[in-house]
Amino acid sequence: MSNTYARTVRTGSGGPGLLLAHGGGGSVETNFGTVLDALAAEYSVVGVDYPGTGGTPRAEKPLELDELAGQLVAAADAEGLERFAVLGYSLGGNVAVRIAARYPERVTALVLTGTFARAGNRLNLIADLWSGLAARGESELLARLLVPLAFGPAALEGLTPEQVEQVVLETAGSIPPGSGDHVDLIKGADLRAELARLDVPALVVATTEDQLVPLALQRELAETLPGARLVELPTGHLPFAERPAQWASLITEFLAAIPAR
Repeated sequence: MSNTYARTVRTGSGGPGLLLAHGGGGSVETNFGTVLDALAAEYSVVGVDYPGTGGTPRAEKPLELDELAGQLVAAADAEGLERFAVLGYSLGGNVAVRIAARYPERVTALVLTGTFARAGNRLNLIADLWSGLAARGESELLARLLVPLAFGPAALEGLTPEQVEQVVLETAGSIPPGSGDHVDLIKGADLRAELARLDVPALVVATTEDQLVPLALQRELAETLPGARLVELPTGHLPFAERPAQWASLITEFLAAIPAR
């Protein structure tokens, strides 16, 4: 699959390959920026900004999960990475699973954070509202929906009203043009059959205070993926903002313990 229009982020050198699959409405920098240095110290890290975010132009047609998976693997090919682990955050967990299903001989491990095997009714309804507000250009209203869903309750209540308002305005200003396109991939998502067939070392990092992706769905993901290890991180949907050092340690310690295959 061509990677001609996607912006690739690469860092680190000499270590094993690690692909980064970011979440809907995010980018490689916004979702992994706080842990990139820790990851790059050990791995050759490659990520791709989805259409409509980062430096990648918005797509002219609806996105497909296979396309996002193919774009990321194409970026790995361009960097000479024959085999690689895949770190998927939120919607990026679905991208990571699809890569493992399509390229099982190339994927050495999966790390899935704040993600799900199936969307479920609650997440489907949120995705409907998210994409609808994005399509109407209602950035501030969308931010007022997303902020209480993304932050853990303790983190949100620890802010002053003025700080909350500032976060809302900053969020509204940072919503990328392709946000709604990304979130449309969540609607009706169900990767349980693919997950059940995978045979790859896997770590599921469940964000226990998550108001966007319910903890029950994250635990279901771990139960569906054969042999997956489940660890729980006490954050909302933003581990890179609330506990970046702990998140990075969970990732690197798990990957370092996997024997070469």
